[in-house]
Amino acid sequence: MALISCVSAASAEGDAKAGAQKIKTLQCISCHGRDGVSKLPEAPNLAGQGKDYLTIALTAYRSGARKNDMMSVMAGKLTDADIADLAAYYSAIEIHVTPPPKP
Repeated sequence: MALISCVSAASAEGDAKAGAQKIKTLQCISCHGRDGVSKLPEAPNLAGQGKDYLTIALTAYRSGARKNDMMSVMAGKLTDADIADLAAYYSAIEIHVTPPPKP
């Protein structure tokens, strides 16, 4: 129940264009890439993830409810607007999947 109330505070619509700028200054691209495709094996791909999922995850890292050495530090300084903008940006990236050829 507490997580839901935390999420609603950060669930503003968000601005994908502002998020595109923030990923540079907040250094998100170092691990998750400008295109949302991870540059490090231990960092998840964010491209195409749901906006609600990203908002919940970032809010949980910020509050300490979800733990990761790097993300706890990075998310600790995010505002609700930052979280909404980052979630809007990464969720807006379209993912195209091509199935492997049939044997």
